[in-house]
Amino acid sequence: MSSLLLRRIASLGAAMVLVASPLLVPTAANAAALSCTASVSDSNPKRYSNVYVRVKTAPAATVRTVAHYKTTKTIKRGKANSVGRATLKYYISGATPGYRVKVSVTVTKNGRSRTCATSFTPRR
Repeated sequence: MSSLLLRRIASLGAAMVLVASPLLVPTAANAAALSCTASVSDSNPKRYSNVYVRVKTAPAATVRTVAHYKTTKTIKRGKANSVGRATLKYYISGATPGYRVKVSVTVTKNGRSRTCATSFTPRR
């Protein structure tokens, strides 16, 4: 056989090995669905205090929260730790008492996104 033919056969064999390689098969961790669960440290906090938004998701996922107050919105960003937990601190200042503040949460990892939400209602 000619050397050109042997090189082509060898490259075809290498391509077949790459296609069948387990590196290209999704692992259980990659195939698992991205999740999003959110809660707050205090659902009825006093004004001028801190509220912590706790998020459960995949490890190392990016986290974006938006608190929708009566007259403004505040965005916080973070990253989940190695067990998929993130906590973002909101100082609620003089938020309107009795007005339910919805906190929208978006988590993103490997091009996939999920959303969830929580809320709190400030008091005097």
